[in-house]
Amino acid sequence: MKDKPLGSVYLVGAGPGDPDLLTVKALRLISQCDALVYDALVPNEMLELVKKDCKCIFVGKRRGHHSTQQSTTNTLLLNLAKSLKSVVRLKGGDPFMFGRGGEEANYLQKYGVSVQVIPGITAGIAASAYFGIPLTHRLAGSSVTFVTGHEGINKKGFSVNWNGLAQSGNSLVIYMGVHNLNYIVKKLLTAGCSPNTPSAVIQQATVIGQRCLKTSLDRLVQDVEIRKFVSPSIIIIGEVVNFQIESIAPPLANVTMPILF
Repeated sequence: MKDKPLGSVYLVGAGPGDPDLLTVKALRLISQCDALVYDALVPNEMLELVKKDCKCIFVGKRRGHHSTQQSTTNTLLLNLAKSLKSVVRLKGGDPFMFGRGGEEANYLQKYGVSVQVIPGITAGIAASAYFGIPLTHRLAGSSVTFVTGHEGINKKGFSVNWNGLAQSGNSLVIYMGVHNLNYIVKKLLTAGCSPNTPSAVIQQATVIGQRCLKTSLDRLVQDVEIRKFVSPSIIIIGEVVNFQIESIAPPLANVTMPILF
């Protein structure tokens, strides 16, 4: 008797929160899948898109709360693929942008599971666009660097070369940086970034509670604390912040997303 063929796992980018920003392919897969394995930054409105008999399983990670171990998520996806035809692994933003999509894909392929990746709009691009900040501009910056402000616990110390980034002149888009913001700002200033470098923090960019703070690099930590900005937030540092098109009003958010502390 032949073994039952393995199902397929689709690593799907949920985008930055607003279901209207899902790709057509993502929407189709979510509405047809047999199981949906989703993260903390996936709003309830997306869970309502699945068919009635779809298994919805939460595996999110949240600072300060019990989180699903990555090894547990890997094993879960494999087991689901053994019994179901179509499994969607729904990840906030883009699966391969600080989302551990590469780790999950490598694990599944070792066991012969077919994996497809469906890109999503990453939060760094969506947040800046919604609030009219061009990440590149001919007069301000011709390059942009996406960087994590929260490195993996298995790394020995910090491996992000903040000194090099400070001297590169690139626009910086920092994910998950609120918790380590004091450390990040100190490193950038020590490495030679001007205290007056324009900076912005955008919280809940495409969902209810969206707001934007603009300030200088030397006041960034203080102003974030005063205004009580928390995760999920995107931090943008560079001259491009001064080229914000303030007449562009962000689309009104109509969905909610969990606040991460």
